[in-house]
Amino acid sequence: MKINWGTGIVLAFIAFISFILYFVFRMSTDDRANHDLVTEEYYKKELAYQEEIDASKTASEKGAIIKVEKSEKGITLFFPEQFDPKKITGKVSLYRPSNKHLDVDFPISLSKTHLLIPDNRLVDGRWDIIVKWNYEGSTFLHKEKLVY
Repeated sequence: MKINWGTGIVLAFIAFISFILYFVFRMSTDDRANHDLVTEEYYKKELAYQEEIDASKTASEKGAIIKVEKSEKGITLFFPEQFDPKKITGKVSLYRPSNKHLDVDFPISLSKTHLLIPDNRLVDGRWDIIVKWNYEGSTFLHKEKLVY
């Protein structure tokens, strides 16, 4: 059987379209390629973004900078010493960009100026730390990326 150039072009198009369809089907059904949004309520969170900007600005204006250190015990958050630790309330969120099932929130309750997040909760890799805390009516925000 002899294949002329017209038949060859048609066969090449069919092969190319088959490959593209196979590739699309394979990627859409693969569990490793998760196509979820970064957060569950993305649009609601986007509307509250101005509050985050204001809280970060307030923290820098009042010198309420949090220092984050990692050690073999875990991650330690050092709050500013000029604030009374018993009056600090809020939440620490550990966000894992690669796996939303590892995300965890910790309430802030301090007796000293530091908070230890134990090592048994942390998996090696990148973590986004978000500390949103209140002190005497002022809201502060600290964001940091950490590779553990």
